[in-house]
Amino acid sequence: MLRHLRIGIAIIAVGLITSGCVSSGKFKKMEADKNTQIEALEKQKAALEQDKNKTEGNLNTLKERYSALEQKNAATEQQVGSLQQEKASLVAASQQQQQQYEALVQGLSSEVEKGQLQVRQFKNMLTVDLAEKIFFDSGKATLKPGGKDVLKKVGEALKGYENKIIRVVGHTDNVPMAKSLQGTFPTNWDLSVARATTVVRFLQEVGVPPERMVPSGRAEYDPVAPNDSPEGRQKNRRIEIMLIDKNLISEMSRPAD
Repeated sequence: MLRHLRIGIAIIAVGLITSGCVSSGKFKKMEADKNTQIEALEKQKAALEQDKNKTEGNLNTLKERYSALEQKNAATEQQVGSLQQEKASLVAASQQQQQQYEALVQGLSSEVEKGQLQVRQFKNMLTVDLAEKIFFDSGKATLKPGGKDVLKKVGEALKGYENKIIRVVGHTDNVPMAKSLQGTFPTNWDLSVARATTVVRFLQEVGVPPERMVPSGRAEYDPVAPNDSPEGRQKNRRIEIMLIDKNLISEMSRPAD
């Protein structure tokens, strides 16, 4: 376009000079003015080209940003969906846990009312606390007849919890074993383990699958009350039956990365 303009100016100038209408000095001034205009137009064109290139660059950057934001948004939506699924699973698990707790309490309500046992709920665990005096004589690991009746009912209630591992834990007070009993149970460790094992064997006899049960003893090292009074020591002499989710056991036994 600028080249055509120059050619046009030149033709007009030649015509004017030939016809004698314009002097040589005036022509030169006109030519200089036009050249100035052309230079200004060329600069304007160059500036417009720069603005165009800059705008195209900004547009490409915005497109890249938009694409990145779209990907991030898609990833966020996926995370939200996963979290919502996890939340729904946790709510369902919590409701199931509460239903299991209520069912266990209802199944053992008469024993709970008599104070023969206590049912507790904690996160992924249900615990049945059995009073030692109902089940065992002092320093002994043989089940008493009355204890068998209660434990049989506990076993019936536990059969339905196929998704639980049943951990039976024996506890004692801190009074050392009498010398007359040390031949059979040298320490409270031995007595607590023997009592837990006795309970596990009886639960197996009433139909609880043995592969779901784990006996263990804590002796006097996990008290629920001070051992400085008869009442406190009596509370500490107990059998705990803990119902633990199989998934939780699997996580605990999984080797660390």
